[in-house]
Amino acid sequence: MTLHPQGERDSALISASPTSLLPSIPVDTIDHRFHVEWDPDAPVTPLGQLVFFCQFLATGGLYSEWVKECPLSYTSPNAPAVQDVLGTWVLGTLSGAWRYAHVTAIRGDKVNAQGLGMEKVVSEDSLRRAFQGEEPEPLAQWQTQALWRGYAPALDQPWIADLDVTVKPIYGHQEGAEIGYNPHKPGRPSHAYHTIFLRTLRVALDVEVHSGKEHAAMHGLSNLWKVLDRLTPEQRPGLVCGDANYGNERMMAECEERAQKYLFRQRSTAKVKQLVELLERQGGWQPLAEGWEGNEGQLQLTGWTRKRRTIVLRRRREPGVGTQKALPLLEEHGLEVVSQPEYEYVVLVTNLEENLLTVMHLYRQRADVENAYDELKNQWGWGGFTTRDLLRCQIAARMVALVYNWWNLFVRCAQPERAREAITSLCCCTRWDGSLRAAGKRCCG
Repeated sequence: MTLHPQGERDSALISASPTSLLPSIPVDTIDHRFHVEWDPDAPVTPLGQLVFFCQFLATGGLYSEWVKECPLSYTSPNAPAVQDVLGTWVLGTLSGAWRYAHVTAIRGDKVNAQGLGMEKVVSEDSLRRAFQGEEPEPLAQWQTQALWRGYAPALDQPWIADLDVTVKPIYGHQEGAEIGYNPHKPGRPSHAYHTIFLRTLRVALDVEVHSGKEHAAMHGLSNLWKVLDRLTPEQRPGLVCGDANYGNERMMAECEERAQKYLFRQRSTAKVKQLVELLERQGGWQPLAEGWEGNEGQLQLTGWTRKRRTIVLRRRREPGVGTQKALPLLEEHGLEVVSQPEYEYVVLVTNLEENLLTVMHLYRQRADVENAYDELKNQWGWGGFTTRDLLRCQIAARMVALVYNWWNLFVRCAQPERAREAITSLCCCTRWDGSLRAAGKRCCG
């Protein structure tokens, strides 16, 4: 009788047969070289392909320059190394952390930490207090310069700048947590994130965090022109695009002063409705695409200094959607009341000279920015990393945007024909058993 039965063997711990491995790939990262071996039968863990991402950062020099230019300086002998603090931010963001406490889950990662030239992953408290009490201006210059280095090479090609604001609900007593526009959680204090995106590449040029009451577009204009005015004429966007929040006199006048093309949506105000009703009476609607029709006129709202080209798009509503007729002709105007089909309308104001179909497509492509916002808030950490002071909230927002840009560019280099979300691109996996083995299979389908 055996005194110590062997029991069942755990198949997850069985070393892969050397015959099943493909030749190893040398990967040079920051201060380290790894040898990656692909094994389709090995057990998998998250963050496997980060070793290749580390190689991407090392090759382009993006990460090294960012670390070298960091204005942080510690005097305490017990303080963490600056490179460890910044590397923890990168690893935490890539691992899906959206609270400082989540960083604890990656403190045992020895492989990817070495890939970023780190000695260790710092604690959540070290990360939270890293920028406390620092001067905001040097930090802003450091972060915006790092963002600029990431997107500047792409500006040699024609591009479109998309503007938007997103609301982040706040659940504590943070600086700037004020009750403003919050459609999903009315009455809840919030922060407003004013963001500039590079369309198609889905790269964030910059983001500014404001209090919940500063959600209007005017609060982000100064930073918009700070970003665009530093560009050469050849690097400037061919078009600035935004929703109805940006279709105001100040925004359009500043664009016209800089000879900047713009395309903004308009709210359904009284004069906008009058223009739509006038176009309905005049007729001349042009069929465009996917059931949409277009027409155009001139519009000058109260407070505008001039008339501007206004394009009206309409599409017949689905049967049963809505109960009121769109802009009926009223008897009190001396006109006969007639039965009209129900339409949905989109009103755009622009200084573009392109035809109606082109303008419609240019605005509809803006929907891709909404996907980027969804990723940044739900997969990348814009929904968390909140501290009591607004400065560290601002730093965290730009930190997440920077890592998001790096990863987005890295993935697009591999698959340039389409954009991938973090949840489906961070799915190649690794394990550490004396050598790095990246399993060549998907973890998330």
